Amino acid sequence: MNLKISRILHAGYVFECETTQILFDPIFENPFSRNCHAFPEIKFDINQIKNMRPDAVFISHYHDDHCSMESLNLLDRSTPIYIFCIHEEMLELIGSLGFKAVYAVQLNESIVIGALQVIPRRALDEDVDCLYHIKGAGLNILNVVDSWIDHDTLQLLKENGPWDMVLWPFQTMREIEVLSPSRFAGVNTEFPTEWIDQIKELNPRMIVPSSCQFIHESWSWYNQAYFPISYQKFGQVIKSALPQTIVVRLNPGVSVTMTSTDSYMSSPLPWIQTQGNQDLDYKFQESQSVPTTSTVAAKISPVGKKECERVYTYCQYELVERYCTLYIDEDSFFQKPRTWRLNLYDHLGQVKEFNYRIQGNLIAPIEKGDYPINWLTEVPVAKVYNALELGESLTSMYMRINDTRFDDQTESDLIDIDLLDDPLVRCLFDGVFGAYQKAQLKRIKNVLA
Repeated sequence: MNLKISRILHAGYVFECETTQILFDPIFENPFSRNCHAFPEIKFDINQIKNMRPDAVFISHYHDDHCSMESLNLLDRSTPIYIFCIHEEMLELIGSLGFKAVYAVQLNESIVIGALQVIPRRALDEDVDCLYHIKGAGLNILNVVDSWIDHDTLQLLKENGPWDMVLWPFQTMREIEVLSPSRFAGVNTEFPTEWIDQIKELNPRMIVPSSCQFIHESWSWYNQAYFPISYQKFGQVIKSALPQTIVVRLNPGVSVTMTSTDSYMSSPLPWIQTQGNQDLDYKFQESQSVPTTSTVAAKISPVGKKECERVYTYCQYELVERYCTLYIDEDSFFQKPRTWRLNLYDHLGQVKEFNYRIQGNLIAPIEKGDYPINWLTEVPVAKVYNALELGESLTSMYMRINDTRFDDQTESDLIDIDLLDDPLVRCLFDGVFGAYQKAQLKRIKNVLA
């Protein structure tokens, strides 16, 4: 018996054993999550995908780069969907596409689909995601997805070894650092020693650098600042730590077949078409010229006057109402009186400025004036519109937070402050669930109407 494992894209995989076929976190879009472009470049044959009849789909969590309604919409509605999600609403959203069987998986409870057995395992952030333990053809596979593993789960995984293959999330994406590049100069970008220790403990026969498999727009400075670990570096680290472990890079569409004693590259997925050079790698440049938000905004697809007015009205009224409802921690930077400036840039690079006075959860717009500010948020207006109406997430908004120098007292107060305490970030995203998927469903239903 053998087990065939094929990469779809990002954290997406196809597992095939005998006549059983299971998909994990399938993404059939390029770009996905609005501005994540397949790396290396590919195209999907949508007609072939529509003709697939997988025995089941397993989704590790609800984030839009793992659970996409537009990808699921391509699948036969009789396909059982299994998802780890503590929010019943996400199951209802998936069900609204017409799927007849949508299930919430339970940690450590085995699910048998034909010749394959799938066991969800607890991730460090147990309210968000899970790992998947897959058994088939006498083989033991661990799909870490993009989770972190705590000590207890690691011990459980060791007890369930040995591991024939581990799909390991190899990239430490600098999602916070790009929000304020001037404040994170010189930050350590080395391979986490914790990962090395955990991989040693698991001691897999084979390991796949997994999850991150995208870049941003071709003009984006993120492409040199977001991805500090290359495939080459990952391979070198693993070879040094575990010389006997085989590192297998699976590009989109690429397949490997495993037996209990052997492995070999096998026929690729026929519905993924490679485009250009596939032997590409990430190139991190910590020292680079970072473009202004004005420059970035001029490269983003513009929104119309109506859409701009929607954002400006939000900033004048709805944001103020929303902020007053937020819980403000007693140690928050905003417990003291602060002046916040929000700069919105249009496609011409021109700025519209909003100023607010904040203390606790009290906030009031103030007129533009020659006064010191204590917090600065800069973002393209198109991205705020997309967040409001299309469910766009923070990671693709090109937002800049406090990427400047304030007066000495403010700088002292900002030490160790969480950038995600930003008022706009909190107003847009605190307590918001499934916005991206809801926007997808709205588009799908509009097409069908």
